[in-house]
Amino acid sequence: MRIPRTRLVARCMRGLESAVAAEVLESELGSVTRLGHREVHFRLRSSRPGPISVLRTADDLFLSAARRPDIGTTKHDLHALAELAALADTDLLVRLRRGLTQAPGEVPGIDVSASFLGRRTFSRYDAEDVVGTALAERLGVPYHSRRTGAAPPPGYWGWRLTLDGAHAVLMMRVGDRPLHRRAYKQRMIKGTLHPPLAAAMAVLAGIRPDHTVLDPCCGAGTLLIEAALTRPGARLYGFDLSPDAVAAARANAAAVPVRVDRGDAGRLPLPDASVDRVLCNPPWGAQVHPRGLLADSPSRWWSELRRVLVPDGTAVLLLPTSETLTDAIRHGLAPVHVQGVRISGAQSFIVGLRPAASIKARRRTTSRLKGSPVEINER
Repeated sequence: MRIPRTRLVARCMRGLESAVAAEVLESELGSVTRLGHREVHFRLRSSRPGPISVLRTADDLFLSAARRPDIGTTKHDLHALAELAALADTDLLVRLRRGLTQAPGEVPGIDVSASFLGRRTFSRYDAEDVVGTALAERLGVPYHSRRTGAAPPPGYWGWRLTLDGAHAVLMMRVGDRPLHRRAYKQRMIKGTLHPPLAAAMAVLAGIRPDHTVLDPCCGAGTLLIEAALTRPGARLYGFDLSPDAVAAARANAAAVPVRVDRGDAGRLPLPDASVDRVLCNPPWGAQVHPRGLLADSPSRWWSELRRVLVPDGTAVLLLPTSETLTDAIRHGLAPVHVQGVRISGAQSFIVGLRPAASIKARRRTTSRLKGSPVEINER
């Protein structure tokens, strides 16, 4: 079956599907039709002119091309995937991609990336080569196989194949490269954050133009840069004890208003109650180990965060386990949002925290406004 021409699919990290859907709706790109495993399907607004804008919380964006029933788990029926190339209206897809990107030109060649759910007796490369060979023949262009591990030649148009147990779906990438590959990401360090995840955290923080935003362990600066791009106008500050991290963050943030200095997250050079929002992927030891004052006393991280945060402030953090919340609560921070995400197959949590005293005061005020004289006690 052919897919209607205006349908697109945004691919994302597991757990960010709702964030991507919200961004599609907020940016008025179109109407969301379905949320799937790491996918948001939406129909583009027919009245929308010009190139499509970037979805910062999505990993990639595709035009739906064709769909058929999943072939199953064995190699026996791999050849059936070639049907997807026959079903795809390649002439229409090429025109749509050119219209969405406003980048005309011939198709120099193609590559295909595949993924599937469940155990199979074939590899992703087996599936990619069946579809890629058939597509290349249909388009009359070269096909680059990913089997060797070599990157496709520059300019090759990317296609995506997914098999979820029910359907095999073929899609064509809208842009020249995946959305998660940010142009600003010139310098990398160990433990650097995935940009779409950083963008989702920045949106969740509810940053306003008059806010002071802090990342006390900023690494390569990804969280602050995404905050500057998704919610412009705020005052953005980052600290890190590593000179390499500070240099990387400054290089990456050269085009945005972010200030980065060397500093110890266990003793921040900031006054009490001076920060409206904290965004951070703290060094809990998975990829980056605590240094400085945090090496001997990790709990200082929480006490410093609580000290610099304004009474009605918010911290949005990436935590490796839900048990880490116990330390936050001990230091007077109450969770107001917990959202699971999978990073390289491992479970992590985006957690929103606020000073417990401000939540208690807000609830007492709400209670009085409702005419109840009873204060709400936190336990």
